[in-house]
Amino acid sequence: MGRAGRGGQTLVRVAVVVRAGAVPLWWLGVAAAGIGLLIPGLTGRGIGVYAGVALFVLSAAAVALTRRRTYTAQAERASRAGRFDVLQDRAVTIRNWRRAHVWWLAGGFAAAVAASFAVPVAAGAVLAGAGVGLWLKAAWLGRLERRDDALLWVRADWAGSGAPTGKRVQGYRTTGLAAGNAAPGGARRHRP
Repeated sequence: MGRAGRGGQTLVRVAVVVRAGAVPLWWLGVAAAGIGLLIPGLTGRGIGVYAGVALFVLSAAAVALTRRRTYTAQAERASRAGRFDVLQDRAVTIRNWRRAHVWWLAGGFAAAVAASFAVPVAAGAVLAGAGVGLWLKAAWLGRLERRDDALLWVRADWAGSGAPTGKRVQGYRTTGLAAGNAAPGGARRHRP
């Protein structure tokens, strides 16, 4: 998976891997919270909504701020991508991440809906907040990439199913801002 031709490696964008879970977590969280509004729950809807708002903010902040030092340290030590390295398409990276996490996402949604029988809305808000947190982290990575004028990549075999700061990751690689088909921060690049 990580080996390309002539000694090169398949590289995936760090920001794209981070951003891959943002959309499914957001929509599953919104759906679970919406279902939770239909369930009175043990605490009642009012308390559930207030708890959900607080948990949404906490979840988004926790996810957005976690491991920033690790990302920054890896970016500072990053080496230039090799001539024979292959840059993985943004859509392929997102598809691989979502396939690897489909059961985790489904389980999280089911748990959030089930939790609404105790505290409506709250668990769905946590999922939605995690999605927003991932988007904020990817946006922060985009600012880091623009500041350093370099996109951050990691070997596909090191990132595995989506851990750009995992124990297997021994370093990042960089390319110019024009490389690949994802803009700084992992969003789809809009070409003229």
